[in-house]
Amino acid sequence: MGTIEVAVAKSTNPATGEDVATYPYLDEQAVSDVVRSAAEGFASWRDTSPARRAEVFRRLAEVLRRDTAKLAGVITAEMGKPVTQAQAEVIKCANMLDWYAENGPAMLEDTATTIGPEAYVSYLPTGTVLAIMPWNFPVWQVFRGAAPIILGGNGYLLKPASNVVGCGLALEALWEEAGLPKGTFAVVNCDRHHVPAIIHTPAITGVAVTGGTAAGQSVAAEAGRALKKVILELGGSDPFIVLADADLDKAVDAAATGRMVNAGQVCISAKRIIVERAVYAEFTAKLARRVASFKVGDPADPETFVGPMAKEDALRDVDDQVKRSVAEGAELLTGGHRLPGPGSFYAPTVLAGVTESMTAFKEEIFGPVATVIAAENAEDALAKANNSEFGLSAAIWTGDNAKARAMARRIDAGGVFINGLSVSDPRIPIGGVKKSGFGRELSYLGVHEFTNIQAVWDQTPLNAAEEAAKGVTQ
Repeated sequence: MGTIEVAVAKSTNPATGEDVATYPYLDEQAVSDVVRSAAEGFASWRDTSPARRAEVFRRLAEVLRRDTAKLAGVITAEMGKPVTQAQAEVIKCANMLDWYAENGPAMLEDTATTIGPEAYVSYLPTGTVLAIMPWNFPVWQVFRGAAPIILGGNGYLLKPASNVVGCGLALEALWEEAGLPKGTFAVVNCDRHHVPAIIHTPAITGVAVTGGTAAGQSVAAEAGRALKKVILELGGSDPFIVLADADLDKAVDAAATGRMVNAGQVCISAKRIIVERAVYAEFTAKLARRVASFKVGDPADPETFVGPMAKEDALRDVDDQVKRSVAEGAELLTGGHRLPGPGSFYAPTVLAGVTESMTAFKEEIFGPVATVIAAENAEDALAKANNSEFGLSAAIWTGDNAKARAMARRIDAGGVFINGLSVSDPRIPIGGVKKSGFGRELSYLGVHEFTNIQAVWDQTPLNAAEEAAKGVTQ
C-alpha cells in the first residue's frame, strides 16, 4: 500500500492546539508556474545595480518596522515563539537589511588582482536559489539566507516548513511591496516529492538547506546529481565551555538564557555545557535556579520567556531523550516533564552529571533542556567539546582571553564565541563543519556564495614592444 499524500500544509497554534490556517499544496503545474515566475523575476532583477538593490533593502527594512507587531503575531500563532522574542526577530531582520544596504554594494565591486588593472574579479548573479527552510526562526532564518543571495542579484525560491507557510507568504508580499520584481522572492508551498524536479529545473542554479542532517543529505545528493551548488546549515550540539577563572554569574545567565530562548529550539545554542570541575557544583546549582525562574506560559504574554514547543512530535522526542538520559545515570535537577493543560509545553530542564556515553551528550536535544558535563581541566573540556559529529558553533568562558583564542583554533566549529553567546550577525559568517554542514551565510561570504566569481583578464597587447617587455608566457 502506498503512502497517502498530505494535501495541505497546516499551521496549528502550539499553545492551544487550535488550527490557525491551512494552505493547499501546489500541484505539479502550479509548482512549474511558480518556478517560471521566479525565473522571470530573476531576469528582471539580475541587471539591477547594487545601489538600486540597496534601495529596495532600505524600503523593506522600513516596511518590516511598520509591520513588526503584525508579523510577530503570525510567528507566535504559527510556531509558539513568545511575542517579545518574535518582535525582536523581525527587528533583527530590519537591522540586517539596513546593514547590507549600507555595506553590500561594496561587496559586489570588482576586486583587483596583483596582475594589475587589466585583471580583476567580478561577482555576478547566477539564477534562482531554492531555499528549504525550517520553522524555528521563520522570518530571520529566511532573511539570513535571502538577503545576501538577493543582494547578489539572484532570485530566492522559498519552500517553508509546513507549519509556517503563513510567515513565508507574508514575507513574499513585503518584498514585492518594497520594490523587488514579482517572483524574485517567491514561495513554493509543495509536498517534498516535488523538490527533486525543482532542483533539476534549469532556472534553479543553487540550493540552500537549513534543517536536519537526514534532510540535508537527501537534498545535497539530489543537488549533486543535478550539478547544482548547495550550502547546508544542519544540526548542532554546541559546546559551551566554562573554565574555572570565568565570571560564573555572567556565564550562568548566558547559558540559561541562550539555552531556553525560543523554548530551546535554536541551532546555535549552549547544548552541551562543559564546566571545569573546580567550579562545577557552584555553576550547576546556579544554573538550575536560573532556569527554574523563567516564566513559562502564553506566548502572547509579553512577560513569557519560555513558550510551547512548536510541534507535538518534537516535544515527545525531547521527553524521550531526557528520560533515556536519566535512565543512563544523568541527574535531573529541574523540569524533565510535560506541563499539564493544553498546548505542547515542556518544563525548562537541567540535566547534570552527564557523561559522554549518555543520550544527552551524543544527540542534539532540540528543546528547553540544558545538559551539564564536568571537565577536569581546559584540555579535557576541549576534548569533550570536539567529541561530537556536529560542528556548528561553540562558546568559551574564561578570564584568560589569550587561552580562549588558542583554544578556539582547536575547536571543530564554524564559529567560536569568547565570553559571549553564539549568535548570528550579518557582520560575520555563519556555517558549520562535520555533520553541521558546509558553506556560509551572512557577511560578504554569504553574498559571494551563489555568485559567479568571474576572473576577467584583458590581455589585449598595446604594442609589440610592450608585449615583449612583459615576457608573456603560456
